[in-house]
Amino acid sequence: MKRALSGQAPGQGQCGLTLVELLVATAISTMIALAAMSALVVSKQGFVAVDAASQLRDSARFAQDLIQRVGVQAGYKDIAYAATIRPANTVGVAANPAPAVAGFSNATAGAVDPVNNPATRATGSPGYGSDILILRFQAPETFPGSGVADPSMIDCLGRPSAAIPTGRDDMLVSIIHVDVNRAEPTLMCTTVNGSGTVSAEQPIVQGVENFQVLYGVDGVVANTVPLVTGTDSISDSYLRADQMVVAGDAVATNANWRRVRSLRIGMVLRGPARSAPDVGALTWYPLGSAPGSSGGLSGSAMAATGDPGSAFTPPVDGRFRQVVTFTVHLRNDQGL
Repeated sequence: MKRALSGQAPGQGQCGLTLVELLVATAISTMIALAAMSALVVSKQGFVAVDAASQLRDSARFAQDLIQRVGVQAGYKDIAYAATIRPANTVGVAANPAPAVAGFSNATAGAVDPVNNPATRATGSPGYGSDILILRFQAPETFPGSGVADPSMIDCLGRPSAAIPTGRDDMLVSIIHVDVNRAEPTLMCTTVNGSGTVSAEQPIVQGVENFQVLYGVDGVVANTVPLVTGTDSISDSYLRADQMVVAGDAVATNANWRRVRSLRIGMVLRGPARSAPDVGALTWYPLGSAPGSSGGLSGSAMAATGDPGSAFTPPVDGRFRQVVTFTVHLRNDQGL
């Protein structure tokens, strides 16, 4: 016969856990569950951050490729007009045609006349500080006399022209700007065809909350009639759109715009809410910052105090953000 355990009656076995044992087991189980939950939260946050960063890179790459492609088209003319001199005092030929490159500082594009009558952005409004970029070009025939437009020339929505130009100044217009789309600040495209019909704005890339443009010019001093001599077709300074304007002189203003040789583009893109692993106040410089930029000479400063949005401090909202800065060198003659 087996001997009974000490303190137990013969034939009596252990029936359960003591209260102390149960409390210890519960504490250990709780610690394991909390550790597992913490690991899951960290893993999910890391996945969200990586996914947001990947989406921002893709969006930035798409926006950059599109702006570069449309930008290098600016000023392109069909061979019939590019190879001939503009006739003077001729009916139907403007003496001071609109420049191929133009824009507005800190403005929103109007629905009726986005080319000439933008509205100034209100402080604190979505996209405050963002600029408007206007690009004009002609879509040539596939070959002279074909009557068919070359589909390789596209607007800011990626659409080819369906019609060939019928006049020297018959240009297609792409207007790139920031507006709200589906409750998100978005890089938008508005187009104007050769007949002057304005399209409804369409989104290009969602999540662009800041869009900055500087114009690389040759022989232009801010708000001054352009130089007659000393130009070499190379950008010697970068000016804002408002610095291209000569007050009361539309001819000199357009002449300044025709001295644009390159475009410096800066954007701040944001991801979804709670996508950033770190939360804190940061200032972003979509155009970069230059030494002495707060008081730099016109044309030498990137992050200038007179340019809202060139130093951008968004709200602390836990969003992943990315700055994109690039330069587009224009390849077409911007003259008449």
